Amino acid sequence: MLQEHAVKLREARTTDVPQILELVNQYAQKKEMLPLSPQAVFSRLRHFMVAEYKGRVIGCGSLQIFWDDLAEIRSLAIAAEHQGNGLGSLLVRHLLELAGDLCIRRVFTLTLHPKFFEKLGFVRIQHSELPQKVWSDCIHCSYYLQCREVALIRTLSD
Repeated sequence: MLQEHAVKLREARTTDVPQILELVNQYAQKKEMLPLSPQAVFSRLRHFMVAEYKGRVIGCGSLQIFWDDLAEIRSLAIAAEHQGNGLGSLLVRHLLELAGDLCIRRVFTLTLHPKFFEKLGFVRIQHSELPQKVWSDCIHCSYYLQCREVALIRTLSD
């Protein structure tokens, strides 16, 4: 059982990259997430937050800014043995708080698990409502024409 007070949320470090890759790519192998390369994680490392428990990274997520008022939650992954303990919600709430601190009003995500995000106040939208995402990332994805991910967005309060 996970002891919530023992979980530390913090910015990712270079030494966390192997564990971030392990978390994300285990879901990518099951076609539940897109895979990440070491270079992709290193180049976006400042965007990543990790959840650390007993010296091990057991969760991660990143916040990528797309525009002055728009950001995306990406690469949200929780170690299988720690799922269902509220850790994913904790990470998302923290990333939303970071977005608010940056004066970002809208945060979106693309996911195969929309109900999780809907419980956190996100609402479904069409991919076409996110042209910045579609034209910068989605168009290069191997799943572009057969995307199964659901787009959701949350507007933050002032």
